[in-house]
Amino acid sequence: MRIRCCFFVFILIVFIPFNVSEASTKERVEYEYMGQAIWDFCHMKGNYVAVTFDDGPDPVYTPQILDLLKKYQVKATFFVVGKKAKDFPQVIQRINNEGHEIANHTYNHEYNAMITEEKLTKELKKTDEVVKAITSKSMTLYRPVAGIYNDTIMNTATKQGYLVTMWSWHQDPKDWMNPGVYPIYHHVSTAMKPGDVIVLHDSGGDRSQTVFALEEILKTMKNNDFKGVTVSELILLSQEIPTTIFDTKQ
Repeated sequence: MRIRCCFFVFILIVFIPFNVSEASTKERVEYEYMGQAIWDFCHMKGNYVAVTFDDGPDPVYTPQILDLLKKYQVKATFFVVGKKAKDFPQVIQRINNEGHEIANHTYNHEYNAMITEEKLTKELKKTDEVVKAITSKSMTLYRPVAGIYNDTIMNTATKQGYLVTMWSWHQDPKDWMNPGVYPIYHHVSTAMKPGDVIVLHDSGGDRSQTVFALEEILKTMKNNDFKGVTVSELILLSQEIPTTIFDTKQ
């Protein structure tokens, strides 16, 4: 794996409070170089981006999002919470049936920078069991709750066969705070570039702003010839990380 051009921004990591904990934490560039995690890609052949959603599924907002993705022919990646997947299996089934990617966002969605290997392993396995029972597929991608990461989280995920999937630092509109439809849309659309991983939320509260903003984002993508693909597809298109990561889980 080669070090990508976007790694110069790794120095910004020291200013992100939620990465600071008693557990050892490496710089972003080190986790990427070791193939444990991705944030985004700088070397894309084509205008490809990955739109991702956290905290679902939700019986109201996720279907609305799926309707929009279908309308604009965009594939996305949903980082699902295990207990919600268990409560709304029909939504998980629809995500899978419509060709989107389902990824792991733990079972209980607990904010815990000091989570142990044992606890995180249980969270990941329990969520995988729920999703696999619905879709007959195991997951290969995992996003830590709130983007919290350290050596324990990274190493545990690797042992369980997951690639830690973060997001582009310039592509977090903080839609979970309900800043307004236009701020969400403007934040994502004006900064969009090939290789971006965009983070939005389809659950965890009133996500109507996200839904309305998403349609405008998808319109902009279409008008500017950006194609939305799953994270796994983005990885393969980037050719910046060994594809053997997908052979670690059966």
